[in-house]
Amino acid sequence: MINNRDLSWLTFNQRVLQEAQDKSVPLMQRLRFLGIFSNNQDEFIKVRVANIVRLSQIKGKKAPRFSGGYTASELLPLVNSRVKEGQKKFEQAYYSILSEMETHGIYVINEKQLNKEQKEFCHEYFSTVITPRLVPLILRKTTEIPFLQDNNIYHAVKMCSGKDNRNSRYAIIQIPISSSCPRFIVLPSKKDRNEIIFLDDIIRLCLDEIFFMFNYNTISAYTFKLMRDSLLTLDDDISKSLVEKMEVGLQNRLHGQPVRLIYDQEMPDDLLGIISSKLKLKNDESLEAGGRYHLMRSLMKFPKVRPDLESKTLEPLEHPDIEPFSSILKVIARKDIFLNYPYHTFNHFIDFLREAAIDPKVESIYITLYRTAERSKVINTLINAAKNGKKVVVLLELFARFDEEQNVEYSELLQKEGVKIIHGVNGLKVHSKLVLVERANKNYAYIGTGNFNESTAQIYGDFGLFTSNSQITTDTFAIFDFLLNTHKHFSCKQLLVSPYFMRAQFESLIRQEIKYAQKGKPAYIYAKFNSLTDEEIINLLYSASQAGVEVRLIVRGACCLQPQVEGLSENIRVISIVDQYLEHARMAIFHNNGDEQIYIMSADWMNRNLDRRVEVGTPILDKKIRQTIKDVFDIQWSDNVKARDLSIFGENKYVEQKGKKACRSQIVLYEYYKNMK
Repeated sequence: MINNRDLSWLTFNQRVLQEAQDKSVPLMQRLRFLGIFSNNQDEFIKVRVANIVRLSQIKGKKAPRFSGGYTASELLPLVNSRVKEGQKKFEQAYYSILSEMETHGIYVINEKQLNKEQKEFCHEYFSTVITPRLVPLILRKTTEIPFLQDNNIYHAVKMCSGKDNRNSRYAIIQIPISSSCPRFIVLPSKKDRNEIIFLDDIIRLCLDEIFFMFNYNTISAYTFKLMRDSLLTLDDDISKSLVEKMEVGLQNRLHGQPVRLIYDQEMPDDLLGIISSKLKLKNDESLEAGGRYHLMRSLMKFPKVRPDLESKTLEPLEHPDIEPFSSILKVIARKDIFLNYPYHTFNHFIDFLREAAIDPKVESIYITLYRTAERSKVINTLINAAKNGKKVVVLLELFARFDEEQNVEYSELLQKEGVKIIHGVNGLKVHSKLVLVERANKNYAYIGTGNFNESTAQIYGDFGLFTSNSQITTDTFAIFDFLLNTHKHFSCKQLLVSPYFMRAQFESLIRQEIKYAQKGKPAYIYAKFNSLTDEEIINLLYSASQAGVEVRLIVRGACCLQPQVEGLSENIRVISIVDQYLEHARMAIFHNNGDEQIYIMSADWMNRNLDRRVEVGTPILDKKIRQTIKDVFDIQWSDNVKARDLSIFGENKYVEQKGKKACRSQIVLYEYYKNMK
């Protein structure tokens, strides 16, 4: 019994929407959860729905089947139905939150609700900020529509003239959202009132200033959003470098096949017909009527006009073993250090690199990069290390979805500064989070579950291990040596590496628990992932359950395993935690006849992670850290505030408290680390 991955993922996004609907969540954070939901939904359509549409073209015996046994043609209407249902719930939650905001003096108003002072402000703002960024495009029935990018929103404009408005002229305006031209503008307001307007509506207010050269009786604008297939394809020209191919591929992806047009339901039929026809979107499933506003991921950046209605940010903690302005390398030489972001500060990792960059005894730094911050301290530190004469080798994965362009730019920047760049293994994404520092007489390694990104480290829950253990550092060197010389065979004594050993080792550990259970011995598997979709692993876990192994799983996102099914998975329980911080860490704990084996890793138990990516996991050898990770799992397993029980597929019921003391694990974890000595 395997749940469908796409339907399961949509169920996860409903859990995000639950946070927006939860009145115990600070009001403005609920609005931001709506932005997260919307962003998730858009990416799902561009990636997963586009893939289903593409595969639905394959008919007959060659038609591929998705998890749960669906063909693309069977799955597509189910997915589209769930997407529309989610959008309807989103809109209900949005208007409910707007109403609640008004009780706190926060008003989102449109161009028809402005007072005289606000109108003057908007006209001035339009003239100085918006006008230089506008490119109005006139639509003609006989010509092709100008190219429209996804990730943007547009106004479709209709101008009516002549007797009875029989003559019409059409235009398109891209709404120029950027850091210097934000989606939401705070207006001059009376005391105790915060009034905010969409950028879209300022442009609506000023349509006459854009189209003054035309004669018309009426003019109106209707917002729409276009989503394109995000598939990235590269040509096979051997004369081009990978970076050159990526640059061309990214440009081509901008012109990907349109997948869906979401438009203001008030848009006149003739205007909709022209746009959809020119985009060759005639299928009803490709056209979706919506409200007045689109691209609502912008809600994540809604102005912070009332700090008292925002979530309180927990101040990241210093690790008790790391003293300010002292050598981190000396500490790691003595003992392993475990960090759990965002509870611990990511500055420890930055300081580790900075120390390595200027330490005279450090000879080289090797690192894998997947996603980095927009103005990355990690990148700057690596450049500094190269300028200090260190050998710096960066495996920079160009195929990090939606971060490809930034990674190409960083690749070129690092090379200019003397850093050796490698772009991975042909046919494999390098998703591992790995660092090796070679120093005279001693080497140091870092193995993590999350990206080397100081921005996301403030909101993603992740693990990282610093160690100077000689077996682990030797394994780490072997992995980098393989990445540099992909023809080389390698083996590891401690580290788990996909796609070479990780699957076999995890499957062996599960089978070992089955054997212990069959002998009547205690057996358990406790694990935490972002997603659990690999059918081979799932079937092994079903076998473990049937043998009597206790299986506890914390899965944030898609989960294709169905727990608590009689005769199949009675001994498996699965919960999902969605809260202020994104649960991103991966861990696995095996009882192993009392000699527990504990791992943290960059990989989920998904086919792509185990078979098509370079991932790295490490055993936890330090006794104190082993106990810490067990405590972390126990605290999260005890969550009865933000945890959902996944026993009934699609229901997302909260774990019942049943008279127990409330346990919100993210708050409890912060206090746990705060009191650690």
